[in-house]
Amino acid sequence: MNIELNGITKTFGSVVANDDICLTIPAGTIQGILGENGAGKSTLMKILSGFFSADRGEIRLDGKVVTIQSPADAIQYGVGMLHQDPLDFPPMKVIDDFMVGRNGSIFPKRAQVIQDFNELQEQYKFTLDPDAFVETLTVGERQQLEILRLLWLGARVLILDEPTTGISALQKEKLFASLRLLAEKGMSIILVSHKLEDVEFLCGRVAVLRRGKLVGEAVPPYETEQLVKLMFGKVVSMGNRQPCSSGEALLKLQGLAVEDYRMQVRVPDLEIRSGEVIGLAGMEGSGERLFLKACCGLLRPVAGKVLIKDQDLTGKNYLTFLDHGVAYMPASRMEEGLVAGLSLKEHFVLAEEQSGFFVDWGKSEQHTNEKIEEFNIRGKPELNVEDLSGGNQQRALLALMKTPLNLVLMEHPTRGLDVESSIYIWSKMKERCRQGSAIIFISSDLDELLQYSDRLLVFFAGKVSSPLEAETTTVDRLGELIGGKGWQFE
Repeated sequence: MNIELNGITKTFGSVVANDDICLTIPAGTIQGILGENGAGKSTLMKILSGFFSADRGEIRLDGKVVTIQSPADAIQYGVGMLHQDPLDFPPMKVIDDFMVGRNGSIFPKRAQVIQDFNELQEQYKFTLDPDAFVETLTVGERQQLEILRLLWLGARVLILDEPTTGISALQKEKLFASLRLLAEKGMSIILVSHKLEDVEFLCGRVAVLRRGKLVGEAVPPYETEQLVKLMFGKVVSMGNRQPCSSGEALLKLQGLAVEDYRMQVRVPDLEIRSGEVIGLAGMEGSGERLFLKACCGLLRPVAGKVLIKDQDLTGKNYLTFLDHGVAYMPASRMEEGLVAGLSLKEHFVLAEEQSGFFVDWGKSEQHTNEKIEEFNIRGKPELNVEDLSGGNQQRALLALMKTPLNLVLMEHPTRGLDVESSIYIWSKMKERCRQGSAIIFISSDLDELLQYSDRLLVFFAGKVSSPLEAETTTVDRLGELIGGKGWQFE
């Protein structure tokens, strides 16, 4: 399907998200959309997929001007979008969520639907249980479910917003192979990403947005430095590793075991000291999330002890851990981290201790503006969090964490962030380390794990390695361990 976007303009208050964007995407193309956080990438795609309406401009599909006023309209035209945070129904079973939006009988033939579901799964090498509840799935598995659902609904234009963040390297490889196959059949694929390597590897064309404007387009062979300059207006460097000196023991784990309905995870006795950064590596669903939740009271261990500064908090709830300086940042921003319908200012009011019976809104606005500036959040205090870009939601989550903290636990801390934003966020986290905090984080980005960790724990099918020194571990070695090769740990 040929796509033409002509003069697309969209504003949110005083913020110009899209400024007179004109872009043509031929049928059978895998089109990359690059840009820094807040550049307008997701907004442009939400206009194409019916979640937003443009203030000005028109959309043409196969030469016809179309009016897309809702996602239902979009799917009728064959346009489907996979968002950074999957849009699904956690209380429902996987197969019931899969059927949402399908036209036809009120009572569909369930056996046929399950057959269709399993046939699609086989193509993509996904392994979702149709009878599992959506709330039990990881973020990566929920992304897989949404991809299958959109294809089943008949999408001929597939928009993927940061699709590789929550999936393993093997799943990404299979996904990219499937996307190429779909493009060969005439389907238009649009990949919105901040990951240059994904765009360069997969896309036949790239458009770059900066501050709401289309600033350039490119075709292979790509020059990475040129794409970075288009995105940021300058060259960005990762810089050198910045290890911090370690101090007192903040977290001690003794004989810890955690489990869910799929697996039990046994963790070697472990001591984590102030100033340390511990990276957790593993395929999605290998047990690292269970481990992280047990370290902050969100999951009760089935065995062992969790000690914070030698105080036994085993079995205590998250509020008790929070009182002892432990904070957790989830991967699901809008479900577990932020509250839709509340503004940035209201979030900071909730996060900070208030003095007096009434909220001092003037002081709260000043505090919010300080945090917006400190974390470079592109938004106003009055803006609802759901109207922020994914990257700016991530910055807001990090800004909401109290200071000081003993232990910071993070799932995919730079999920949806561009290179410059990732470097900036890690500079803020390293500041916390120098102030005495310890950090444990999950990431699917092996370069990020090796760049910012002091030690690594590798998870595979419920097993956990002894700590590895990040400085002497290679990407290849880490990748092998994550995939179950050369596994020598008990």
